Amino acid sequence: MTNRADTRNASPAAGPSPLTVGVGPWPGRRPEDERYDDELLANGDARNVADRYRYWRHDAIVADLDARRHGFHVAIENWQHDLNIGSIVRTANAFLADTVHVVGRRRWNRRGAMVTDRYQRIEHHPSVEAFADWAAGADLPLIGVDNVVGSTPLEVAELPRECALVFGQEGPGLSDEMAASCQQTLAISQFGSTRSINVAAAAAIAMHTWIRQHAALLTA
Repeated sequence: MTNRADTRNASPAAGPSPLTVGVGPWPGRRPEDERYDDELLANGDARNVADRYRYWRHDAIVADLDARRHGFHVAIENWQHDLNIGSIVRTANAFLADTVHVVGRRRWNRRGAMVTDRYQRIEHHPSVEAFADWAAGADLPLIGVDNVVGSTPLEVAELPRECALVFGQEGPGLSDEMAASCQQTLAISQFGSTRSINVAAAAAIAMHTWIRQHAALLTA
């Protein structure tokens, strides 16, 4: 989706921006709100952020997000340096997930995150056991998402308000150890010839299902 400035949320005096994305320098008298960044006010803001965060300091944006995060977490197994993790982080940021948990290898390709990893809580767990222990300590049920025999269709499931949606490696899906650690496993219904859909797409569908069931939706 193209990121465009919404002039309804910008300064009343703001005119056309010379930037192809974002907004130009703040016109007229600058706001005194400490959340604003002096450099961005002077030079414009071309970051990929929602319009309500235009000109805000990075730490001010993160603080505002942290105060409003939703009750679901997202976990992804990373044993083969999965290239989908960046896309999952970007979607988790869009849906204001509490935290993204990377289980297995610490390093992951951040290109797909499109800088959203700067705004999203991300934690690393070296093993399934370490992650499962953390979740148990946080009293957080693990909900696996994988198209395997015995799964419940996601479309009819009621997701817990507080939970971690867990995804396996692209291709093999949830490891046996991770599947055994999950309270239940949900499957996304499919109707074509392919056996499975991309894990980043599956994560987006599952996260949006949680949003539909539990989030307070924004209104225009």
